[in-house]
Amino acid sequence: MFEKISKQIWWKIATVLLLFYTCIYGFWVKIPDLPILEESIRNLFFHVPMWFSMMLMMFMSLVYSLRYLATGNSRFDVIAANMAVIGFLMGSLGIITGMVWAKVTWGAWWVFAEVKLNAAAAALLVYMAYFVLRSSFEDPESKAKFSAVYSIFAFVMFMVLINVIPRISTSSLHPGNGGNPGFNSYDLDANLRTVFYPAILGWIGLSFWLSTQLIRIEMIQRKINDID
Repeated sequence: MFEKISKQIWWKIATVLLLFYTCIYGFWVKIPDLPILEESIRNLFFHVPMWFSMMLMMFMSLVYSLRYLATGNSRFDVIAANMAVIGFLMGSLGIITGMVWAKVTWGAWWVFAEVKLNAAAAALLVYMAYFVLRSSFEDPESKAKFSAVYSIFAFVMFMVLINVIPRISTSSLHPGNGGNPGFNSYDLDANLRTVFYPAILGWIGLSFWLSTQLIRIEMIQRKINDID
C-alpha cells in the first residue's frame, strides 16, 4: 500500500499546487481586522498546518514501529524512522514560526512562562532522544527493536506534552488554552478557511512526500550495503 501510494503522481502535483496557492493567495486574501494579531494572522497558514503534519508523521511512525514489532520486517523500521525525521522537521519549523508569531503578539521570541511553548520543545527533545538511541546501535536488528519500543513511549509522551498538559494549564497564553479563545471561536472566518484547509493538505502532502524520498534513499543504501 505504501509503495503504491508513494509512486502515484497525482497527489504530488496536488501538493505543489496547494502549497503555491497557500504561499501566494495566503498573503493576498483579505483577513479579519483583529487587534494585536493584525497581519500576523497569516501565520495560521504555516504554523498550525506544520504542527498537524508533525502529529500525523509521529503517529505514522508509531504505526510502523508497531508493525515492525509484529512482523520483524525491517522495511517497517525504515519507514517509522524516516517519518519521525520529517515529523521532527515539521515540529522544528512549527516552533520557529511560533516564535515569530510570539514576537509579534507577545513581544518576545520565547515566553518561558508559556506552557505550550515549553511543552512543544520538550516533545521534540523526546524524539531527539529517539534519534540518539538509533545512532547508538551498530546492529540493525537491535537498533530496530529498541527504537520501535521507544517509539511507543515517545508518542505517548509527545501527546501528553502537546495536547494534555497545555489543556489543563490555566496560565497559557496560547489560543485555545488557559481560558483563551481558540481561532474557531472568534476569528477563523470564511476567507481564512479558504486558505487554511488547503494549507493543511499541502503541508501534510509535503511531509509525506519528503518521507517517501528519505525512505527510498535509505532502502537503496541498505541494498548497496546488503542489509536485509
